[in-house]
Amino acid sequence: RETMPRGPRKHLKRLNAPNHWMLDKLSGKWAPRPSAGPHKLRESLPLVILLRNRLNYALTKQEVLMIVMQRHIQVDGKVRTDTNYPAGFMDVVHIPKTGEYFRLLFDVKGRFCVHRISQEEAQFKVCKVRKVLIGAKGVPYLVTHDGRTIRYPHPDYKQYDSV
Repeated sequence: RETMPRGPRKHLKRLNAPNHWMLDKLSGKWAPRPSAGPHKLRESLPLVILLRNRLNYALTKQEVLMIVMQRHIQVDGKVRTDTNYPAGFMDVVHIPKTGEYFRLLFDVKGRFCVHRISQEEAQFKVCKVRKVLIGAKGVPYLVTHDGRTIRYPHPDYKQYDSV
């Protein structure tokens, strides 16, 4: 009799990783599995891939761990110390030590590209409205694509709008 595994999946093989991460097939068996967070597994890029493969700030995962644990990386204005934190579409990654700001965007082929932006542009973020609901005591709220909840939104905001 077959028994089901207990708990969530903790591993991700390299060949099962999303293609837009652009990982090669031969440099190991495993890929970093994104932690639970504001973006889905297939719609995100772990910080370790961002820092090691895209920005070339580190050569190994161990070096990425050292960078992140020294609290040098901010995603949307908050320090993130998880190497597998899922950074997603329109997220702003800030490195205070170098004074650089990056925004995660898609290129024409659907892959994440890291776009360098100015400090003024990093102050805002465009979010897609996933749903508009009425909560407890008749309080209207909306939920965005990155898991944010905005209470008392403008009455004209509908589903699939950009806020």
